[in-house]
Amino acid sequence: MLWKDEGRISRIGHRTGARGKRGVRVPLSEDEQRILSEIEAKLYESDPGLARDIADTTIYTHAYRNLKWGLLGFFLGLVMLVLTLSVNFVLSFGGFLIMLISAITVERNTRRMGKAGLDQITQSMRASGLRDYFGNTSTKMRDRFKRDE
Repeated sequence: MLWKDEGRISRIGHRTGARGKRGVRVPLSEDEQRILSEIEAKLYESDPGLARDIADTTIYTHAYRNLKWGLLGFFLGLVMLVLTLSVNFVLSFGGFLIMLISAITVERNTRRMGKAGLDQITQSMRASGLRDYFGNTSTKMRDRFKRDE
């Protein structure tokens, strides 16, 4: 059910408004719910790609993307460190710095997501399957670079 909270629309359980301040929650009228449903239906008709992107995006999407890049950077820094340790100390130190920056990125984004964000991501991965989760990303990339003919 949707609720009107200080002039904005939110779902049950989500807080809106100023920090630390709870507004008075009033359920949307039937007319407002109908108008909102019509707007949503028109969006799906006019631009299904945008509607899909909006439906797939959560408040944790950006932090999760940065978390993945941080893990990849950490792994690449480790590989660089191991491969260049016997060749050149300066290059291996560069690999260490890449690992350090990546570890800080992972830690910050994990804190931003919090337990709720991590639970939501693991739940969505379980529901759709790991292959479908990464397959959706590749489908999005193909759609972006696809040429209209």
